[in-house]
Amino acid sequence: MADVVRALPLSELRKRKSVKWRQFPSDVLPLPVAEMDFPIAEQIKKALTDMVERSDTGYLGPFPELFEAFSDFSRNRWNWNVDASHMRIATDVGVGTVEVIRTLIAPGDKVMLNSPVYDNMWRWIAEVKATLIDVPLAINGNYGDGARFSLDLDSIEREYKLGVKVHILCHPHNPVGAIFDKQSLENLARLAKKYGVYIISDEIHGPLVYDHKAFTPFLAVSDDARDVGITVTSASKGFNLAGLKCAVIVTGSQAIKEKINSMPISVAFRASLFGAVAATAALRDAVSWLDGVIVALDENRRLIKNLIDTKIPAIKYQVPDFGYLAWLDLSGLNLGEDPAKVLLERGKVAFNGGQMYGPQHSQCVRLNFGTSPEIISEAFDRVLRAL
Repeated sequence: MADVVRALPLSELRKRKSVKWRQFPSDVLPLPVAEMDFPIAEQIKKALTDMVERSDTGYLGPFPELFEAFSDFSRNRWNWNVDASHMRIATDVGVGTVEVIRTLIAPGDKVMLNSPVYDNMWRWIAEVKATLIDVPLAINGNYGDGARFSLDLDSIEREYKLGVKVHILCHPHNPVGAIFDKQSLENLARLAKKYGVYIISDEIHGPLVYDHKAFTPFLAVSDDARDVGITVTSASKGFNLAGLKCAVIVTGSQAIKEKINSMPISVAFRASLFGAVAATAALRDAVSWLDGVIVALDENRRLIKNLIDTKIPAIKYQVPDFGYLAWLDLSGLNLGEDPAKVLLERGKVAFNGGQMYGPQHSQCVRLNFGTSPEIISEAFDRVLRAL
């Protein structure tokens, strides 16, 4: 087992200049923004320090080292063999997804997502002036009682028939913590090919799955998936590099590769040289650090369940299959229309309100547990005091 990586103390975190630590007054415990409180890997620090010491702070150009590192990481982690010639750099996953969509549709065309889902995906669809189609995730039972989220393939097919052009897949799925199984993805790819739908798979949280074998990258699923799919991903979530802009676009077919190659070259030029260097060092040299973070996150996701069971059992919570985001159903606390707002005002603890991820989810909140057990425990104490 890897050596566990521990989060920095609150006194050190308060010195950070990222939005997570500047968004709220100092008496608020901030747990909404998806960045972790762990120190970054020493290998990444060294790579960046070497750049600064050389004053190597220019523009980003071709960077084959990143493609090689991503290919090696994907093969070792998920048994996914990625052809480096089918990779392109993008500024970040959001910019990459928006620019990919622009190459595939005309304004007004239908683009699908599956709520509750990462809030920026709604904005991306608006940005490209597409028509939004939401097919909510299915759930087989009551949330918090072992029920699992899944793709509603019957409803997806109905909308595909009506002319969806692009389907943005969040895989693994933020915020509900689900990983879609290979059979479901095979079926989805078959439907997409049948109806001429492109699937853009946002796999930014892939490195953070607890069981590597449980996650299958979309382009590794089947020939159908490679014929219809584009993966957009980054090292930023797994290795805590959100401010160092650099993402990767991966295609599986020659036809889609040619479409993606028609994107403006500025999509890559707007990425950061430091981002490419950091991502390369992360994927190539810092895997043991990542494994140590996953050990800490595994402890934290189970701590949350224990805190809920022993202190606030009215909260519904499903232990996530990846990452550091917990989806909490607070409907049993009777906190009104916007529980997140109430908890911020009364408890001085900040979560993302569920309505950000879909209008029907206002009774839920998303909690970032990529922090210390002490901060997590304090957060639940504040919730309890706010009731």
